[in-house]
Amino acid sequence: MSSIDEIRNTRIKKLELLRQADINPYPADSKKELSLQEALGRFAELQGKKESKWVAGRIMSIRGQGKIIFITLYDGTASFQGLLKEDVLGKEMFGLFNDVIDIGDFVELRGIFFETERGEKTIEAADWRILTKSLRPLPEKWHGLHDPEERLRKRYLDILMNPEIKELFEKKAKFWDATRNFLKKENFLEVETPTIEITTGGAEARPFKTYHNDFDLDVYMRISIGELWQKRLMAAGFPRTFEIGRAYRNEGSSLEHTQEFTNMEFYAAYMNLPEGKKLVRDMYIQIANEVFGKTEFETRGHKFDLANNWPDIDYCGEVKKQTGVDVLEDEEEKMEKTLQKLGVEFQGKNRERMTDALWKYCRKNISGPAFLVNHPKLVAPLSKEHLDDDRKTEMFQIIIAGSEIGRAHAELNDPLDQKKRFDEQSKLLEGGDEEAMMPDDEFVEMLEYGMPPNFGFGFGERFFSFLVDKPLRETQLFPLMKPKGE
Repeated sequence: MSSIDEIRNTRIKKLELLRQADINPYPADSKKELSLQEALGRFAELQGKKESKWVAGRIMSIRGQGKIIFITLYDGTASFQGLLKEDVLGKEMFGLFNDVIDIGDFVELRGIFFETERGEKTIEAADWRILTKSLRPLPEKWHGLHDPEERLRKRYLDILMNPEIKELFEKKAKFWDATRNFLKKENFLEVETPTIEITTGGAEARPFKTYHNDFDLDVYMRISIGELWQKRLMAAGFPRTFEIGRAYRNEGSSLEHTQEFTNMEFYAAYMNLPEGKKLVRDMYIQIANEVFGKTEFETRGHKFDLANNWPDIDYCGEVKKQTGVDVLEDEEEKMEKTLQKLGVEFQGKNRERMTDALWKYCRKNISGPAFLVNHPKLVAPLSKEHLDDDRKTEMFQIIIAGSEIGRAHAELNDPLDQKKRFDEQSKLLEGGDEEAMMPDDEFVEMLEYGMPPNFGFGFGERFFSFLVDKPLRETQLFPLMKPKGE
C-alpha cells in the first residue's frame, strides 16, 4: 500500500499534467445548474431530453470499464451517478480524465439524464471540468478515521464519510431553530449581549481571562448568555427577551462539559414560577417532537418521557434522603466526612461547594423529567428568597437522566439583598474560590432604579447531547483540540 506522501506526490504530478494541458485545476467559476438533489427530484422531467445540464460534486467512487468510466458524485445534497464514454467525450478528454482524476476530486459534468438497465439514475457526460484537484486520498469507508481524536480533529472527513454524523448536525441546527421559533411565537425578542465583560455575571464558573489593549484593562469571556444584561433590558421596558449564543468556562472536560458551548437564556417580566414551569415543559416537548418526532428517550442508562408529568423534587429533602445530610442545619464537618465516605471529589471546603457536591451526587440517581425546587440560598445568589423559608430560594432546575438540563429563577430584584449576596460571593473569591460570582456594582445600581419581577430560564446544547445520547464534545462541530504532539 502506498504511503500518504507517495500518493500526494503522484497527485501533484497529475496537477502538473492539468496545467500543461492549459487547464486550471482550481478555477474560480462553476457552471453548475442543478444540485444533485434537484437532479433526482426532477429526474422524470429531465430524463430523455436532449438539452444537457451541468451538475457538480466531489467524486466518491470511480469504476473503469475500458472505454467507459462510472463515477459517483456527491455535492452535500445527494449522490448521483455519472457516466463518461470515450466515444462521446473524444479520446483526448476521456484519456485526460482517466489520467488525472482521482476519488476526492471535485468535477462538474455537462450531459443528459437517463436510467441504466439496473435502474440507476445517471448523467451521461458530453463534457467535464475539474473544479478542485485533491492532493490527499479520502479515508476508506470501513478502515479510516476510527480513532476518536482523529475523527474530531478531521471533522470535515468524519462528516463526509459518515452520513449519520452529517444528519446529527442537521438535527442540531433544527434543535436551535425549534427553540428560536417557539420563543418568538411566545413574543420573546431575540437580542445580543456582550461576550467580553469586565465582570462575569449570571453563573458560578471559572472564566477565561484576557486583556483589552485599548482600555488597558483585564476582561473576561462571558460564562452566561447575558443574564445581567438581559435583566437590564427588563428594567428598560422590554417585556420578554432571549439570546442564543456562546459561553466560555475555563473548566475541566467531561461527557457533559466543554470549555466553549452554546446556551440559550430568556427573561420574561411579570411571569411567575408556575407559569414558567408550564412554558418550559411545553418548549421541551415541542423541541423533541419537531426535531426527533418523539418524546421518549434513553440516555446514559436512564429512560425518560418528556410528555410525562414533571414532579417537584425538594433539594434539601432529596439530599437528606440519599445521604443523611441536612444541608441547611448540619455542620460543615459532617458534610465533608459524608462526601469523603461517598467518594465524591469537590473543590473548596466551604459550605456552598460541599452543598453543591452532595446534590450532584444525588441527582445522578434521578431519571426525570422533574423540577428540582427549594434550593438553598447559598447556591442561588441571583434568585428571590423563598416565600416560606428565608434560607431557600424561588427557582428550579430541570433534571433529566441524572443531570441538570435547564435552570430557572424568580429573578432577584431587591437591590439591598442582591448587594448582600454579592458581598458573600466576594468573600468566597477572596478565599480562593475561583468559581464564585464576581460582584457587579453597576447591576446593583440598575436594581436601585427598579426592575420588574421576572422569570429567567436557560438551557444549553447539553440538552441536545442527551436527546441523541452522545458526549457533548461529539455534538460540537469543531471542539477545541490540543495541537498534535502535545
